[in-house]
Amino acid sequence: MSSEPLALRQVTTPDAVTPELRQALVDCWIEVTNAGGAAGFPFPPIDAAQAAPAVDALVAGLDPRTSRLLVASVGGHLAGWLNVRRTLFELTAHWGTVHHVQTRTGLRGRGIGAALMNHLREIARDEMGLEQLRLAARGGVGLEEFYGRLGWKETGRWPDALRLAPGDDRDEVLMVLTPL
Repeated sequence: MSSEPLALRQVTTPDAVTPELRQALVDCWIEVTNAGGAAGFPFPPIDAAQAAPAVDALVAGLDPRTSRLLVASVGGHLAGWLNVRRTLFELTAHWGTVHHVQTRTGLRGRGIGAALMNHLREIARDEMGLEQLRLAARGGVGLEEFYGRLGWKETGRWPDALRLAPGDDRDEVLMVLTPL
């Protein structure tokens, strides 16, 4: 699977998510979370009973104006994905938030996450008309460095905001990408 080219695409409506893609999203979310990834479920292990409803809710909210799913595939198999959302409220309609950036664990280090984030930048700017993107990342796992290499800037932290276990509190790192 690794020698094949990376294919990037976006999904903008719930009906465009096939049962196969839905299952691949669920499987990826379980894999990433259970490997310790900061992907939305703080307490691994998880299984399909937790991941499937989260995927279904995300898919149900897809709308070309407000929520898009970006998918990376290698050899026809899901390699990674992310979700970008925005509100249409006039005061904040110019920015979006990035959620659930994930890469299959066996494919990490091959530029898939960076490719997703760079493609997101183009879509957010050129198709969604956004001027900036925001995200919150778990501190202490190297995400600040990953996003920093892609041009993101740390704008602040919520100290010890995430309690993963007794005595294991992590900062939530707030980041912005602007201009797009």
